[in-house]
Amino acid sequence: MKSKMNIKSIITMAAVSVMSFVFLNMSCAANTAKISVDRANLRESASSDSSIVDKMNKDEEVEVLENVGEWSKVRYKEDTGYVKTELLNISTTEENTQEQNTQENTNNEENVQNANENNSEEQQQNTENLAEKPAEETQNVEEKFFVVEDINIKLVPLINATNMNSIQKDQEVSVEKTINGWSLIEIQSSNIRGWVREEKIISESKKKEAEELAKAEQEAAEKAAKEEAEKNAPAIKKSFVQIEKVNLRKENNTNAEIIGKLPKNTEVEVLEENAEWSKCRVNGLIGYISTQYLGSEKVEDVQEEVTSRGSTKAREVTADTQLHDIAATTSASGKGAEIAAFAKTLVGKSYAYGATGPNSFDCSGLTSYVFAHFGVGLPHSSESQRNCGTAVDRSALAPGDLVCYRGHVAIYIGGGQVVHASTPKSGVCVSTVNGAKPGAYITSRRLV
Repeated sequence: MKSKMNIKSIITMAAVSVMSFVFLNMSCAANTAKISVDRANLRESASSDSSIVDKMNKDEEVEVLENVGEWSKVRYKEDTGYVKTELLNISTTEENTQEQNTQENTNNEENVQNANENNSEEQQQNTENLAEKPAEETQNVEEKFFVVEDINIKLVPLINATNMNSIQKDQEVSVEKTINGWSLIEIQSSNIRGWVREEKIISESKKKEAEELAKAEQEAAEKAAKEEAEKNAPAIKKSFVQIEKVNLRKENNTNAEIIGKLPKNTEVEVLEENAEWSKCRVNGLIGYISTQYLGSEKVEDVQEEVTSRGSTKAREVTADTQLHDIAATTSASGKGAEIAAFAKTLVGKSYAYGATGPNSFDCSGLTSYVFAHFGVGLPHSSESQRNCGTAVDRSALAPGDLVCYRGHVAIYIGGGQVVHASTPKSGVCVSTVNGAKPGAYITSRRLV
């Protein structure tokens, strides 16, 4: 009894193997076609207006990859393109293949029966071998695969075959076999099984390689962009606080909130600047400092003046300090002393950009107004006034001399002090030569 069951199993499995072989041959044959006209154009896309890739002659074979409406996507020699479906004859070798395989099936059955009659032990061994073959085949395709784009699953491996299901990109599938560019796949979680083009799936190892390559390329591109940005970034200007204490404000006006107080010689990064305000970054804070209180170099320790007791005391100058008490000037004579005296009468007037008096001034407007009072004409520009008169060493300053700074100008009145139109808040005031615009001194000029 057991021997008969083994014989039946062997015959059944042999028949299944033969039928599978027949089916696969049918699949292979159905993927080829021949040109049915004397000459046909292989076009770049599914359109009569697209470029011609090649010309094909009658009875030349092509591989049909996909059906697109009235067009078929085909592979001809080394090129892939489109040809009208009506110009193709699908190969009809299926009947011959079936007859050949039917004969082979009959022969196989006779051989199996003969083997069963001669040796039952050999039949049992053959059964075990046949049972092991599917396991070996599955073992070769255990690697995971993933769909590279949204596709349809075909009932049989044919371009025009019925669509069974559709699956989305990155869906995990298992591959049973691959024949003539078609892969038989299965989605175990949903019991979906069918055929797709081989190029529509990718193995897990190749997918990881592609992802790692794309990641590496992206990181390289980001690194290159960062290096290029750093290379082209403007150099950050460094400046130092020139007075004892300066306010770091939230906005560029004297009424804005104070977000920090910086002592003398604090280093700041100047992000933006104009004649009145500089946008700075210091200790992670970004705010505004009056430009006149910043310089390119550190300043020496605070000046000291001798008191009546012979001791010394520090003189502090802050951003909001105005000196209205005029210190005693050094002895002076002539028109320079008159110029200095007249300039001091304007202390307290308001500051207005572009103003030239008599009630409001900017820095060069004040100097022009004062010297015009004594018959000396000056251009209304602090930069241009640097070239007027003759140069005077800073150590030889006398009342009535012009003291020129970067973007600013003042009138020396003696005693180490100047009168100048400072800022909208300070107006026309008296400051020390250093304090008028710390760290920005350029030259001095004598006009009378």
